[in-house]
Amino acid sequence: MAEHRIFTTSFASVYPHYVAKAEKKGRTKAEVDEIIGWLTGHSADGLQAEIDAKTDFRTFFATAPAMNPARTAVTGTVCGVRVEEVPDPLMREIRILDKMIDELAKGKAMAKILRQG
Repeated sequence: MAEHRIFTTSFASVYPHYVAKAEKKGRTKAEVDEIIGWLTGHSADGLQAEIDAKTDFRTFFATAPAMNPARTAVTGTVCGVRVEEVPDPLMREIRILDKMIDELAKGKAMAKILRQG
């Protein structure tokens, strides 16, 4: 089975879409960055370095400073697919990020998105 093309797509090419989705719903780039930082452990500078380097999704997640163990609490559907049932570990990480950005765009409170209560 061929691997999904998102794995070799640069994170930098998708990141503006995450920001645009959030901003279209009145949320901010800072909130998107906070979600990505919570999920991956990337600092603002680290995230910017990954964007500048045009790191692909596989490398972005493989070299993340500290994947948050609480990310397994992110459940639900993205594009009709249950996040927690995605068999491929890398695709699951990507879907978790997608789900969290969706929650931001839907107006959910940051504490809820970051699974803090």
